[in-house]
Amino acid sequence: MNVRQMTAGQSTRRGYPVQRMLKVAARSLGYFARPTLAAFLAVLIAGGPVWAQDPPQQQPAPAPERPGLPTPQTPAQEVYTAPPKNPPIPVSLGSSKYHYTRAPKAFPNLIAPYRSIRIPEPLLTNSPRVDQLIRDGKLELTLQDAVELALENSMDIAVSRYNPWFADTDILQTEAGGQPFGIAGAEVRQSFANVPFLNYDPTITTQISYDDRITPVNNPFISGTGLTNLVTGLASHTAQYSNSVTEGFSTGTTATLAWNNTRSSSSSSVNFFNPAVQSALVVTLQQQLLNGFGRFINRRNIMIAKNNRKLADYVFEGQAITTVTSTITAYWELVFARANVEVFQQAVATSQRLYGDNKKQLEIGTMAPLDVTRAEAQLALDQQNLIIAQTAKLQDEQILKNAISKDPLAPNFINVEVIPTDKATPPEATEAPSFEESIKEAFQKRPELLEQQINITNAGIDARATGIALRPTATLFAQYTSQGLAGVSPITGTPTTGAGAAIVDANGNPIAGFFEPTTSVPVTGKSEAGFTTAQNQIFHNQFPDYLVGINIQIPIRNRSAQATNQRTILQLRQIEAQMQQLKNLAVVDVRNTFIALQQGRVQVETASEQRKLQQQTFDAEQKKYQLGASTVYQVILTQRDLVSAQGAELRALANLLEAKAAYERAVGRTLEVNRVSIADAKHGEVEKDTLIPGTLHGKVVGTEDLINLLPDGSAQK
Repeated sequence: MNVRQMTAGQSTRRGYPVQRMLKVAARSLGYFARPTLAAFLAVLIAGGPVWAQDPPQQQPAPAPERPGLPTPQTPAQEVYTAPPKNPPIPVSLGSSKYHYTRAPKAFPNLIAPYRSIRIPEPLLTNSPRVDQLIRDGKLELTLQDAVELALENSMDIAVSRYNPWFADTDILQTEAGGQPFGIAGAEVRQSFANVPFLNYDPTITTQISYDDRITPVNNPFISGTGLTNLVTGLASHTAQYSNSVTEGFSTGTTATLAWNNTRSSSSSSVNFFNPAVQSALVVTLQQQLLNGFGRFINRRNIMIAKNNRKLADYVFEGQAITTVTSTITAYWELVFARANVEVFQQAVATSQRLYGDNKKQLEIGTMAPLDVTRAEAQLALDQQNLIIAQTAKLQDEQILKNAISKDPLAPNFINVEVIPTDKATPPEATEAPSFEESIKEAFQKRPELLEQQINITNAGIDARATGIALRPTATLFAQYTSQGLAGVSPITGTPTTGAGAAIVDANGNPIAGFFEPTTSVPVTGKSEAGFTTAQNQIFHNQFPDYLVGINIQIPIRNRSAQATNQRTILQLRQIEAQMQQLKNLAVVDVRNTFIALQQGRVQVETASEQRKLQQQTFDAEQKKYQLGASTVYQVILTQRDLVSAQGAELRALANLLEAKAAYERAVGRTLEVNRVSIADAKHGEVEKDTLIPGTLHGKVVGTEDLINLLPDGSAQK
């Protein structure tokens, strides 16, 4: 006996009614579907007196078509899409609200790059739209309202929104020459190729030092005293001013410009200038010739970071799809639960009428007590099933409230009754005409496949970079130095020669008439030159120094670089295998949802027909009972069958709508069908203004202009 053919009064081994078991089973089978439950209500309402007569509900507008996301290194594939009733509405896929790829500029505020930026705290309160939709303690929601509220308030979205921003900071980090931190979903976060480091941000280094010292000197001639047997000290004062700027370039070039100045004075008389100013201008260039040569190897991490920024969008899209799909499921489950309560309410009302009629007949003696007991037992069973259905409705209501709110315990929200206003009707055929067409669409749109394609691209970049890093290191360097020297020096007059010490004999007695001549140079003044003179010598290239050389490092056996290269190639092959694995899983997912959607339509038709027949059977049995041609037991049995058929029809409609949502998720169509853009979800706000097809701000534009919108709504230049 099929589970759906069991009566509502039957129970499972754990004591739960089959109706509840059907609900749980349907949730597991159609996890990602919501729209199913809205479709079944319309059929139930039109099916007879059992259905509650709600006012007609306006159907949501057809879903817009979203421009397909680019697939890296994947040729465009032809995808089937059902023709919409109205022209498609362009949806912006612009940037996120905040951009962290750029650092604060130094102008006009020079200290801005050295101060932390302010990042707003996350909003943990419900969006204002929740209050706007509450009327008299009730929250009436269309399906589109529920989706938009989920995007505004889902904590999963709020957490996932940071992933693209993390990717922004990796771009900023790599463009400065640093190593990225990586993001969720990225198999290759950075390249581990052992390449000479380059800093792409210019670095200015300034060093100022003052040195006063007295140095003991063992040589009296160095000290300038000329005395013997006496330890003297050499006093000196040195002031150094060193400045340099260094920057690396993606070609593998490093440039350094240094300007050094030293002023020194000493008590020694042997220096030509005292005090002296010595200056030097040094220009140094280094160019990698083998390992580290070229823009590709030095921009590898920048390319990986930019690719991972695109990957972050796909990761975020996957989370948005999950959020939207689960919200749709919760919405239609609540619709089903409310309709199921109405079914059991009418079943209770019917049982009460039957029980009341039987009691009257028992009182006048035209009915046996056993028939009254049976009617009373059926009434008790229907009341029990009604309580269970009401409990399930409260549970499903709480699930939906959690999906559409950041804080379900907010005072103005906790006791609000959620009333879904969209009614369930069998959806139009939106699936592709064949399974093969559905697979093509899934391969083009499913976010995890697009993510993996980017991972393959990044793994290829890393493998190529580590292959270049196998080369030896050869650095060509050139240096130009221009020096200057100036200071204070004495100005001397005409030298004079005179008699000095007498010359003595062997006994030490002076020899008359013999003297050692002495020459004295009179100091008539001093010449003062300094910093200006030294700089003039530098820029007039009076004392140049040219240096050219090459530095070669050849690692013997090169095992470390070989291990890194082999690992990156293995990782590339693994990611390629994982890509096929994901495709295979996508095939199974699309196949299951495609079959479930087709079977769901058949099940709705059969369940609806069965419910109509059971309604006719129940009506006929009641008439026979009133004419005395039937028994209370037969009426109870037909009533059970009717309630079971009503529940089966409700469940079939719910399953169909949930199968539709599951199929849309499987082929990656969820966001475009529900008019959701990634840009909106990143903002945490849902834009209500719809773009006119083919225009932007009243001007005719192309698809690229619609895709590349800036946060303020203007087009990128």
